[in-house]
Amino acid sequence: MNMSMVGQQIKPGLFGQKHSSRDYTKAECWGKNQFNSSFPASLVAYMYSKGISPIYICIDSNSRIEHREIGFEDLFGIDPLVDDAYYNFEAGFAPYERFYLGDREKIDLVMMRNSTSEVLSGLEVKLTALPDNTTKSLPESEWGTEIVMRPPTICFLACSICSKYNTLETKERLRSILRQVPQINHWEEIEEVLPHYTKILNAILSISTDMNDSQKPLIIQPIWKTEGSKMRLREDCLDVFVWSNLSVIQMCCTEDSSQINKLNRFHRTIIWLYKMLLDYVTYDCFDYKRIIRLQSYNLANDKAFALPGTKSHAFLQGDQLLKPRISKYEIKNIVLGGGQELLSPERRFDAVIVNSPDIFN
Repeated sequence: MNMSMVGQQIKPGLFGQKHSSRDYTKAECWGKNQFNSSFPASLVAYMYSKGISPIYICIDSNSRIEHREIGFEDLFGIDPLVDDAYYNFEAGFAPYERFYLGDREKIDLVMMRNSTSEVLSGLEVKLTALPDNTTKSLPESEWGTEIVMRPPTICFLACSICSKYNTLETKERLRSILRQVPQINHWEEIEEVLPHYTKILNAILSISTDMNDSQKPLIIQPIWKTEGSKMRLREDCLDVFVWSNLSVIQMCCTEDSSQINKLNRFHRTIIWLYKMLLDYVTYDCFDYKRIIRLQSYNLANDKAFALPGTKSHAFLQGDQLLKPRISKYEIKNIVLGGGQELLSPERRFDAVIVNSPDIFN
Protein backbone atom coordinates (compact mmCIF):
# COMPACT_ATOMS: atom_id res chain seq x y z
CA MET A 1 0.00 0.00 0.00
CA ASN A 2 1.53 3.36 -0.95
CA MET A 3 1.72 6.40 1.30
CA SER A 4 -0.95 8.38 -0.59
CA MET A 5 -3.48 5.61 0.04
CA VAL A 6 -2.61 5.59 3.70
CA GLY A 7 -3.01 9.38 3.78
CA GLN A 8 -6.63 9.02 2.57
CA GLN A 9 -7.48 6.72 5.45
CA ILE A 10 -6.25 8.88 8.32
CA LYS A 11 -7.24 12.35 9.46
CA PRO A 12 -4.89 15.30 9.10
CA GLY A 13 -2.48 15.29 11.99
CA LEU A 14 1.06 15.44 13.22
CA PHE A 15 3.28 12.56 14.28
CA GLY A 16 3.03 11.46 17.90
CA GLN A 17 0.35 13.92 19.00
CA LYS A 18 -2.38 11.54 20.13
CA HIS A 19 -3.64 14.13 22.61
CA SER A 20 -3.23 17.82 21.88
CA SER A 21 -4.87 21.19 22.55
CA ARG A 22 -5.05 21.63 18.76
CA ASP A 23 -7.52 19.85 16.50
CA TYR A 24 -5.58 19.21 13.31
CA THR A 25 -8.69 18.35 11.35
CA LYS A 26 -9.44 22.11 11.42
CA ALA A 27 -7.65 24.42 9.00
CA GLU A 28 -7.11 27.11 11.62
CA CYS A 29 -4.76 24.79 13.50
CA TRP A 30 -2.42 24.83 10.50
CA GLY A 31 -1.95 28.61 10.52
CA LYS A 32 1.50 30.16 10.62
CA ASN A 33 1.72 30.66 14.39
CA GLN A 34 0.34 27.24 15.27
CA PHE A 35 2.42 25.27 12.78
CA ASN A 36 5.64 26.90 13.94
CA SER A 37 5.27 25.28 17.36
CA SER A 38 3.23 22.15 16.62
CA PHE A 39 5.46 20.84 13.81
CA PRO A 40 8.64 21.13 15.91
CA ALA A 41 7.00 19.20 18.77
CA SER A 42 6.22 16.35 16.39
CA LEU A 43 9.66 16.57 14.79
CA VAL A 44 11.19 15.96 18.22
CA ALA A 45 8.83 13.02 18.81
CA TYR A 46 9.71 11.60 15.39
CA MET A 47 13.43 11.89 16.09
CA TYR A 48 13.03 10.06 19.38
CA SER A 49 11.09 7.30 17.56
CA LYS A 50 14.18 6.84 15.41
CA GLY A 51 16.55 6.83 18.36
CA ILE A 52 17.90 10.30 17.49
CA SER A 53 18.30 12.78 20.35
CA PRO A 54 18.30 16.58 19.91
CA ILE A 55 21.56 18.40 20.47
CA TYR A 56 21.57 20.02 23.91
CA ILE A 57 23.39 23.37 24.00
CA CYS A 58 24.48 23.87 27.60
CA ILE A 59 27.46 25.19 29.52
CA ASP A 60 30.25 23.34 31.30
CA SER A 61 31.66 24.14 34.75
CA ASN A 62 33.81 26.89 33.19
CA SER A 63 30.78 28.55 31.53
CA ARG A 64 31.89 27.35 28.10
CA ILE A 65 29.32 26.19 25.58
CA GLU A 66 29.22 22.45 25.00
CA HIS A 67 26.99 20.03 23.09
CA ARG A 68 25.40 16.99 24.66
CA GLU A 69 22.43 14.82 23.77
CA ILE A 70 19.20 15.23 25.72
CA GLY A 71 16.76 12.39 26.32
CA PHE A 72 12.98 12.73 26.19
CA GLU A 73 12.58 12.46 29.97
CA ASP A 74 14.88 15.44 30.52
CA LEU A 75 13.26 17.46 27.72
CA PHE A 76 9.55 16.63 27.89
CA GLY A 77 9.29 14.85 31.23
CA ILE A 78 7.48 12.01 29.45
CA ASP A 79 7.92 9.76 26.45
CA PRO A 80 6.28 11.88 23.71
CA LEU A 81 4.91 8.76 22.02
CA VAL A 82 3.01 7.21 24.92
CA ASP A 83 -0.76 7.49 25.06
CA ASP A 84 -0.51 9.50 28.30
CA ALA A 85 1.42 12.38 26.69
CA TYR A 86 -0.59 15.58 26.18
CA TYR A 87 0.71 18.44 24.03
CA ASN A 88 -0.66 21.74 25.35
CA PHE A 89 0.26 24.69 23.13
CA GLU A 90 0.31 28.38 24.04
CA ALA A 91 -0.54 27.61 27.64
CA GLY A 92 0.33 28.88 31.09
CA PHE A 93 3.14 27.06 32.87
CA ALA A 94 1.95 26.75 36.47
CA PRO A 95 5.34 25.99 38.13
CA TYR A 96 6.61 29.46 37.12
CA GLU A 97 3.52 31.53 37.86
CA ARG A 98 4.33 31.97 41.55
CA PHE A 99 7.44 33.97 40.67
CA TYR A 100 5.93 36.85 38.67
CA LEU A 101 3.01 39.26 39.03
CA GLY A 102 0.31 40.08 36.51
CA ASP A 103 -1.51 38.10 33.88
CA ARG A 104 -0.50 34.53 33.12
CA GLU A 105 2.19 34.45 30.45
CA LYS A 106 1.80 31.71 27.86
CA ILE A 107 4.70 29.49 26.88
CA ASP A 108 4.82 27.76 23.49
CA LEU A 109 4.62 24.13 24.61
CA VAL A 110 3.56 22.60 27.91
CA MET A 111 3.88 18.83 28.13
CA MET A 112 1.38 17.20 30.47
CA ARG A 113 0.29 13.79 31.64
CA ASN A 114 -3.07 13.20 29.97
CA SER A 115 -4.51 10.95 32.68
CA THR A 116 -3.82 13.31 35.60
CA SER A 117 -3.23 16.76 33.96
CA GLU A 118 0.14 16.84 35.72
CA VAL A 119 2.35 19.59 34.23
CA LEU A 120 5.72 18.16 33.26
CA SER A 121 7.68 20.75 31.26
CA GLY A 122 7.35 24.17 29.68
CA LEU A 123 9.35 25.10 26.60
CA GLU A 124 9.69 27.95 24.13
CA VAL A 125 9.90 26.91 20.45
CA LYS A 126 11.83 28.79 17.76
CA LEU A 127 11.68 27.34 14.25
CA THR A 128 14.62 28.83 12.34
CA ALA A 129 15.90 28.87 8.76
CA LEU A 130 19.46 27.90 7.82
CA PRO A 131 21.12 29.99 6.50
CA ASP A 132 19.83 33.42 7.51
CA ASN A 133 20.39 36.66 5.62
CA THR A 134 23.67 37.39 7.40
CA THR A 135 25.29 34.07 6.43
CA LYS A 136 23.67 33.02 3.14
CA SER A 137 26.61 34.43 1.15
CA LEU A 138 29.24 32.75 3.35
CA PRO A 139 30.69 29.25 2.86
CA GLU A 140 28.25 26.56 4.01
CA SER A 141 30.53 25.70 6.93
CA GLU A 142 29.85 29.21 8.32
CA TRP A 143 26.05 29.27 7.99
CA GLY A 144 23.95 30.20 10.99
CA THR A 145 20.36 31.02 11.92
CA GLU A 146 18.76 34.15 13.34
CA ILE A 147 17.24 33.61 16.79
CA VAL A 148 14.77 36.23 17.99
CA MET A 149 14.17 36.36 21.73
CA ARG A 150 10.88 37.78 23.05
CA PRO A 151 10.54 39.52 26.44
CA PRO A 152 8.37 36.67 27.85
CA THR A 153 11.28 34.27 27.25
CA ILE A 154 13.39 36.39 29.59
CA CYS A 155 10.60 36.14 32.16
CA PHE A 156 10.69 32.34 31.84
CA LEU A 157 14.49 32.40 32.07
CA ALA A 158 14.27 34.35 35.33
CA CYS A 159 11.61 31.96 36.66
CA SER A 160 13.79 28.96 35.84
CA ILE A 161 16.53 30.49 37.99
CA CYS A 162 14.10 31.40 40.79
CA SER A 163 12.93 27.78 40.87
CA LYS A 164 16.50 26.77 41.75
CA TYR A 165 16.67 29.27 44.65
CA ASN A 166 13.28 28.59 46.21
CA THR A 167 14.15 27.89 49.85
CA LEU A 168 15.27 30.30 52.59
CA GLU A 169 18.83 28.98 52.39
CA THR A 170 19.17 29.01 48.62
CA LYS A 171 17.40 32.37 48.29
CA GLU A 172 19.94 33.85 50.69
CA ARG A 173 22.75 32.47 48.54
CA LEU A 174 21.20 34.12 45.50
CA ARG A 175 20.84 37.36 47.45
CA SER A 176 24.51 37.30 48.42
CA ILE A 177 25.55 36.90 44.78
CA LEU A 178 23.35 39.79 43.70
CA ARG A 179 24.84 42.01 46.41
CA GLN A 180 28.11 42.35 44.49
CA VAL A 181 26.31 45.13 42.57
CA PRO A 182 26.06 48.48 44.44
CA GLN A 183 22.56 49.72 45.22
CA ILE A 184 20.87 51.40 42.26
CA ASN A 185 17.96 53.70 43.15
CA HIS A 186 16.74 54.69 39.70
CA TRP A 187 16.86 51.65 37.44
CA GLU A 188 15.13 53.49 34.61
CA GLU A 189 18.02 55.98 34.31
CA ILE A 190 20.77 54.85 31.92
CA GLU A 191 23.30 57.14 33.60
CA GLU A 192 22.79 55.39 36.93
CA VAL A 193 22.82 51.82 35.60
CA LEU A 194 25.52 51.96 32.92
CA PRO A 195 28.52 52.46 35.29
CA HIS A 196 27.53 49.23 37.10
CA TYR A 197 26.86 47.08 34.04
CA THR A 198 30.04 45.01 34.34
CA LYS A 199 29.19 44.10 37.95
CA ILE A 200 25.61 43.29 36.93
CA LEU A 201 26.90 40.96 34.21
CA ASN A 202 29.42 39.35 36.58
CA ALA A 203 26.64 38.70 39.10
CA ILE A 204 24.55 36.93 36.45
CA LEU A 205 27.56 34.88 35.36
CA SER A 206 28.26 33.99 39.00
CA ILE A 207 24.70 32.71 39.33
CA SER A 208 25.21 30.71 36.15
CA THR A 209 28.33 29.11 37.63
CA ASP A 210 26.61 28.45 40.95
CA MET A 211 23.69 26.57 39.36
CA ASN A 212 25.66 24.86 36.60
CA ASP A 213 24.59 21.39 37.76
CA SER A 214 20.92 22.44 37.72
CA GLN A 215 20.55 23.94 34.26
CA LYS A 216 17.38 22.91 32.47
CA PRO A 217 16.07 23.05 28.88
CA LEU A 218 14.27 26.26 27.97
CA ILE A 219 14.16 26.58 24.17
CA ILE A 220 13.60 24.04 21.39
CA GLN A 221 15.20 25.33 18.19
CA PRO A 222 14.56 23.22 15.09
CA ILE A 223 16.48 24.22 11.98
CA TRP A 224 15.36 23.74 8.38
CA LYS A 225 18.05 23.99 5.76
CA THR A 226 17.67 25.39 2.25
CA GLU A 227 19.84 25.70 -0.83
CA GLY A 228 21.41 28.90 0.39
CA SER A 229 19.15 31.82 -0.50
CA LYS A 230 16.94 29.66 -2.73
CA MET A 231 13.52 28.53 -1.52
CA ARG A 232 14.38 24.84 -1.92
CA LEU A 233 14.89 22.41 0.91
CA ARG A 234 18.19 20.59 1.13
CA GLU A 235 17.91 16.83 1.13
CA ASP A 236 19.55 16.82 4.57
CA CYS A 237 16.98 19.21 5.87
CA LEU A 238 15.91 19.10 9.53
CA ASP A 239 17.47 18.85 12.96
CA VAL A 240 16.76 20.08 16.48
CA PHE A 241 18.85 21.98 19.00
CA VAL A 242 17.76 22.56 22.59
CA TRP A 243 19.09 25.51 24.60
CA SER A 244 19.48 25.29 28.36
CA ASN A 245 18.46 28.30 30.43
CA LEU A 246 22.13 29.04 31.16
CA SER A 247 23.18 28.86 27.52
CA VAL A 248 20.57 31.53 26.74
CA ILE A 249 22.48 33.85 29.07
CA GLN A 250 25.59 33.20 26.97
CA MET A 251 23.77 34.54 23.91
CA CYS A 252 24.12 37.98 25.48
CA CYS A 253 27.86 37.60 26.04
CA THR A 254 29.18 37.42 22.49
CA GLU A 255 30.96 40.78 22.67
CA ASP A 256 33.33 42.57 25.03
CA SER A 257 31.31 44.46 27.65
CA SER A 258 34.21 45.68 29.79
CA GLN A 259 34.29 49.17 28.28
CA ILE A 260 30.72 49.95 27.20
CA ASN A 261 29.42 53.50 26.86
CA LYS A 262 25.99 52.67 25.45
CA LEU A 263 23.45 49.96 26.28
CA ASN A 264 22.31 47.63 23.49
CA ARG A 265 19.60 44.97 23.58
CA PHE A 266 21.98 42.28 24.88
CA HIS A 267 23.09 44.49 27.79
CA ARG A 268 19.48 45.41 28.52
CA THR A 269 18.46 41.75 28.66
CA ILE A 270 21.11 41.06 31.29
CA ILE A 271 19.88 44.08 33.27
CA TRP A 272 16.26 42.90 33.00
CA LEU A 273 17.28 39.47 34.25
CA TYR A 274 19.25 40.91 37.16
CA LYS A 275 16.36 43.20 38.21
CA MET A 276 13.86 40.33 38.06
CA LEU A 277 16.07 38.23 40.32
CA LEU A 278 16.73 41.16 42.67
CA ASP A 279 13.00 41.79 43.05
CA TYR A 280 12.46 38.07 43.65
CA VAL A 281 14.86 37.92 46.61
CA THR A 282 13.46 41.23 47.91
CA TYR A 283 9.71 40.79 47.42
CA ASP A 284 9.35 37.03 46.66
CA CYS A 285 8.21 37.82 43.11
CA PHE A 286 8.80 40.30 40.29
CA ASP A 287 6.64 42.40 37.99
CA TYR A 288 8.32 41.54 34.72
CA LYS A 289 6.13 43.74 32.49
CA ARG A 290 6.80 46.76 34.68
CA ILE A 291 10.54 46.08 34.59
CA ILE A 292 10.52 45.84 30.81
CA ARG A 293 8.37 48.96 30.44
CA LEU A 294 10.44 51.14 32.76
CA GLN A 295 13.86 49.81 31.80
CA SER A 296 13.58 50.22 28.05
CA TYR A 297 16.67 52.48 27.80
CA ASN A 298 15.42 54.11 24.60
CA LEU A 299 15.16 50.75 22.83
CA ALA A 300 11.93 49.25 21.48
CA ASN A 301 10.43 46.47 23.61
CA ASP A 302 8.99 44.38 20.78
CA LYS A 303 11.84 41.90 21.29
CA ALA A 304 14.52 41.34 23.88
CA PHE A 305 17.21 40.80 21.27
CA ALA A 306 17.97 39.03 18.00
CA LEU A 307 21.07 36.88 17.60
CA PRO A 308 22.12 36.85 13.91
CA GLY A 309 23.51 33.80 12.17
CA THR A 310 27.01 35.24 12.22
CA LYS A 311 26.89 34.94 16.03
CA SER A 312 24.65 31.90 16.48
CA HIS A 313 27.02 29.81 14.34
CA ALA A 314 29.51 29.58 17.20
CA PHE A 315 26.81 28.03 19.43
CA LEU A 316 25.35 25.67 16.81
CA GLN A 317 28.38 24.57 14.81
CA GLY A 318 28.96 20.84 14.48
CA ASP A 319 28.10 17.87 12.31
CA GLN A 320 24.35 18.34 12.83
CA LEU A 321 24.44 21.93 11.57
CA LEU A 322 26.47 20.98 8.52
CA LYS A 323 24.42 17.87 7.76
CA PRO A 324 21.06 17.75 9.57
CA ARG A 325 19.94 14.23 10.40
CA ILE A 326 16.35 14.25 9.08
CA SER A 327 15.72 14.19 5.33
CA LYS A 328 13.16 16.36 3.60
CA TYR A 329 11.52 13.13 2.41
CA GLU A 330 10.74 12.25 6.04
CA ILE A 331 8.46 15.28 6.43
CA LYS A 332 5.67 13.08 5.05
CA ASN A 333 6.15 10.88 8.13
CA ILE A 334 5.56 13.88 10.41
CA VAL A 335 2.82 15.79 8.55
CA LEU A 336 0.10 13.14 8.24
CA GLY A 337 -3.24 12.63 6.56
CA GLY A 338 -2.81 15.30 3.92
CA GLY A 339 -2.21 17.98 6.54
CA GLN A 340 0.06 19.84 4.12
CA GLU A 341 -3.04 20.73 2.09
CA LEU A 342 -4.35 22.75 5.07
CA LEU A 343 -1.21 24.85 5.40
CA SER A 344 -1.48 28.57 4.74
CA PRO A 345 1.98 29.44 3.42
CA GLU A 346 2.44 32.77 5.17
CA ARG A 347 5.93 32.11 6.42
CA ARG A 348 8.98 30.60 4.82
CA PHE A 349 8.79 27.05 6.17
CA ASP A 350 5.07 26.73 5.41
CA ALA A 351 5.73 28.05 1.92
CA VAL A 352 8.67 25.82 1.17
CA ILE A 353 6.65 22.69 2.09
CA VAL A 354 3.70 23.79 -0.02
CA ASN A 355 6.10 24.44 -2.89
CA SER A 356 7.75 21.02 -2.52
CA PRO A 357 4.89 18.61 -3.34
CA ASP A 358 7.40 15.96 -4.45
CA ILE A 359 8.39 15.23 -0.84
CA PHE A 360 4.92 13.75 -0.23
CA ASN A 361 5.09 11.36 -3.19
